[in-house]
Amino acid sequence: MNLLTSKVNGHYLITIVLVCFFCSLILVPIVRLIAIHVGAIDIPNKRSDHTLHHRTIPRLGGLAILLSFMLGYMLYARESLIMLSILMGSFLIVLGGIIDDINPLKARYKLLIQVVSALCVVFYGNLTIDELSFFGIVWKFNEPFNYIITIIFIIAITNSINLIDGIDGLASGVSSIYFITIAIIAYILNLMSGLDVILSLIMFGATLGFLVYNFPPASIFLGDTGSLFLGFIISVVALLGFKATTLTSFVVPILILAIPIIDTSLAILRRLIKGENIGAPDKEHLHHQLLKLKFSQKTSVLIIYFINILFALVSIFYILGDSKIAIFIYIILMLLFLYLVMRTDILFVHKKDKKHEKSN
Repeated sequence: MNLLTSKVNGHYLITIVLVCFFCSLILVPIVRLIAIHVGAIDIPNKRSDHTLHHRTIPRLGGLAILLSFMLGYMLYARESLIMLSILMGSFLIVLGGIIDDINPLKARYKLLIQVVSALCVVFYGNLTIDELSFFGIVWKFNEPFNYIITIIFIIAITNSINLIDGIDGLASGVSSIYFITIAIIAYILNLMSGLDVILSLIMFGATLGFLVYNFPPASIFLGDTGSLFLGFIISVVALLGFKATTLTSFVVPILILAIPIIDTSLAILRRLIKGENIGAPDKEHLHHQLLKLKFSQKTSVLIIYFINILFALVSIFYILGDSKIAIFIYIILMLLFLYLVMRTDILFVHKKDKKHEKSN
């Protein structure tokens, strides 16, 4: 039975999620053994984000999500040119991630893989951002600018999810919130037959199954295999939703993804201020700041989940209610978040912290 040609009902939607959830739940332990066998493991060191762990933990968890995604595609999605382009891009992203999880790749090679993956979707799938509208103002993009903007968008979202994958359960949890938010919006608007919604339901189930093993304390990590794949699919779902009018404004995915987008933007700005390479790793992301405030990994993740859910609720209100009020609430949330930024070391190291660093 195909979701695109059958009557949509709540039980059927839940079935999609459950099938992908249990598939992921079964596959993760198998992938964990594969990761150990091929040497795709995270060994704690001074540069690793996972130094909070005192043991080696397998990476490659994203492979279980991909395989669950593939099962969901075969059972519930219709074959199409655009779906084929998404699969091509996904395979390239995951292949690069697998190689990187076993033997780290240089940043330029990872970026090259991301560009080629984006090109598959943009040119082969013909998925582009042709115009943007905000409060009645419309920006139209002709060739080649629509291609350039779309490619930049895909790469930016892909890397924003990759960069927040710093503590257990963060990237997979934030991604799950994104996918379920898209599905809720579509369900309320009675737009459940779009490819963006099908992919969101499939990915929600697959990611949630993985999160069972990834929530603190994690027994497996996403690795670049998973974080880059999640970011890639999230960007594609946003583009599909905008095209299919599920997301009536491109503001919506930005609202839902506020935390990873803001955190990535601040990371780039922070490194520019310090005169560092923008791709250089550091430990000043939002989750690191919460850990500095003596919150545990689990509490830090739950705090970020809560903030992300607030932004997701604003995005739902933006679609269903008064968009101006939604933007007003969003601005308030942004101001509160900026207050948090100024109280931490996300951008600048406070003087007391500098003294503490010198004393150590």
